[in-house]
Amino acid sequence: MSVQHDPVQRADFDQYLVPNYAPAAFVPVRGLGSRVWDQSGRELIDFAGGIAVNALGHCHPALVKALTEQANTLWHISNVFTNEPTLRLAHKLVDATFAERVFFCNSGAEANEAAFKLARRVAHDRFGPEKYEIIAALNSFHGRTLFTVSVGGQPKYSDGFGPKIEGITHVPYNDLDALKAAISDKTCAVVLEPIQGEGGVLPADKAYLEGARALCDQHNALLVFDEVQSGMGRSGELFTYMHYGVTPDILSSAKSLGGGFPIGAMLTTTELAKHLAVGTHGTTYGGNPLACAVAEAVLDIVNTPEVLQGVKAKSEQFKQRLLAIGERYGMFAEVRGLGLLLGCVLNDAWKGKAKAVLDAAAAEGVLVLQASPDVVRFAPSLVVEEADIVDGLDRFERAVAKLAQG
Repeated sequence: MSVQHDPVQRADFDQYLVPNYAPAAFVPVRGLGSRVWDQSGRELIDFAGGIAVNALGHCHPALVKALTEQANTLWHISNVFTNEPTLRLAHKLVDATFAERVFFCNSGAEANEAAFKLARRVAHDRFGPEKYEIIAALNSFHGRTLFTVSVGGQPKYSDGFGPKIEGITHVPYNDLDALKAAISDKTCAVVLEPIQGEGGVLPADKAYLEGARALCDQHNALLVFDEVQSGMGRSGELFTYMHYGVTPDILSSAKSLGGGFPIGAMLTTTELAKHLAVGTHGTTYGGNPLACAVAEAVLDIVNTPEVLQGVKAKSEQFKQRLLAIGERYGMFAEVRGLGLLLGCVLNDAWKGKAKAVLDAAAAEGVLVLQASPDVVRFAPSLVVEEADIVDGLDRFERAVAKLAQG
């Protein structure tokens, strides 16, 4: 029996919602695999993936099964108790990574909030209240809470909300000398995205991450990797730190972890985790059975050689075709990224026009993203099918051709 809903339309957004978003003019209502349909029944190919969230596309049968089975069993019990899905997921994340302990929450911002609070707490307990400074990268993005937006290196997101959290310094990304100059014995943590996502899909240099690791060790600071966007198979490894062979002290995950169901996780070692003793940090919904049941199903599928190898193969296919499109229409300076997190960097003639490309693509029936005004971002399903890749990139090329013809 289907429930009858009152009709709604895009105009209702402008009437009832806080105006902090500017959603597209059409309203998606249904998704399956890498395709979505809007209210008018128009079909679009999804290379946006809900901003690198829908790791297995829309309505993946294994995720639907995990969710519905759990929905018929137990929804919420709070952290006054633990629950079986939480225990299973934590066990699997520990088995698959450097980590020995996991803290669950509901979003990437919360995972980073926990990571930054842990880093400060560890330094406070081990070295005293003076050691609280955090170094992050310019153009980084770590979430929208007051702490995470202050650590993020984009003033446009952090200005205008009163005094910022103090003790945070920003240095250019991929610049080891700048990091060396900024770090001191007052530094409690260096926070980096192995691939800057919102900042323009910019992968780190291996030597930069290795250097950051060495500097942190030298100054008794913790190395925090924000893998909210780059993690869970996105790079072709389960987490991108594995691609670089550089192990952090703390890692944050979210987005693809739940495949579309909200969940975040902070991963760390037993030695560091003990600084968050009972009562020091918490969240009502964190580790709820629904989220953990879905995330376990995501992890079981993504953390397999077939899927991870597939990401690398699909990545090459996207890159080659996008380079060809960029060359044919004189639009892209380069195509960069790792795995299925790719950025087409607009050349000087097209600088600042990523939104125009995104809109033109949607008009041709393919969803893409921007990462800054100068980069068109692709973050499709990790299991996107061959036919969808070909069809979607054909549509994208038509959009680019129309723009280029003016």
